[in-house]
Amino acid sequence: MKLEYIATIDDANKTVKDILLSRLHISHRLLITLKKENAIFLNGISTVVYHTVCPQDKIAISFDYEEDNRNIVSKKMPLDIIYEDDWFLVVNKPPHIPVHPSMLHYEDSLSNGIKFYFDSIGLKKKIRPVNRIDKDTSGLVVFAKNEYVQEDFIRQMKTGDFKKEYIAIIEGYFKEKIGTINAPIARKENSIIERCVHPDGAPSITHYEVLREFSMQDIPISILKCRLETGRTHQIRVHMAHLGHSLLGDDLYRGDTSLISRQALHSSNISFLHPISKRVVCYQAPFPSDLSFLLETNIKTS
Repeated sequence: MKLEYIATIDDANKTVKDILLSRLHISHRLLITLKKENAIFLNGISTVVYHTVCPQDKIAISFDYEEDNRNIVSKKMPLDIIYEDDWFLVVNKPPHIPVHPSMLHYEDSLSNGIKFYFDSIGLKKKIRPVNRIDKDTSGLVVFAKNEYVQEDFIRQMKTGDFKKEYIAIIEGYFKEKIGTINAPIARKENSIIERCVHPDGAPSITHYEVLREFSMQDIPISILKCRLETGRTHQIRVHMAHLGHSLLGDDLYRGDTSLISRQALHSSNISFLHPISKRVVCYQAPFPSDLSFLLETNIKTS
């Protein structure tokens, strides 16, 4: 994995460090690591960062150095890999599996499976999930294969270039078929898990569009496409419950559990700028079987 940059006339008399910080947006923390790993090259030769560059000089960074990833247990599990290249991995996570290890899920999280996969292909890198979805939410999760890519994705989340869409199946019908929910979210008092809409909470914005309405077992149901402008914990679940339209199966927020045993929420689409090529890339995840049961016809998600 190499990141390359050709110096321009405007870069004349700048140092390698100047280029790394201003052109390639390398963080100071990552710069320290790259220097320690001797991973910075000028015209094919290992270099120090205070070396002055000339136009047409080639600056390269190698990310092939190994990292200690023993903090996560390797566990073999089936992975639905939607896309992979040298820089990141996009996985379709099934429901009931957390993204991160925890005391209760020390060896059976998606990160444990990614660790096993990295081991199998000889990639000794830390496990870096970029976006987070709840244990019982299905769909797309992106893993960065190095710190540079992870930092780039974090920047894109701040600028809005990293876009996330979900399919939510909720109780009831909306009067407004297209709308925006702008309601701050905070941790609910006396709860370590549940969130709620609260005036002192963090700004939270969800855009939604009703794709289909029907009823099943006398339950009015709407299928929504939701786009997150912010990424708060349980954001879609909290916003929908706040409007009186809890997600089907969401027992934490008082959703009906007669049709599905987990919140009916699926991370269906993700788009962002490729960290290296800077081209817009888009990925889509098919529905898991428990949601397909509720979807009698195909739903367009983009």
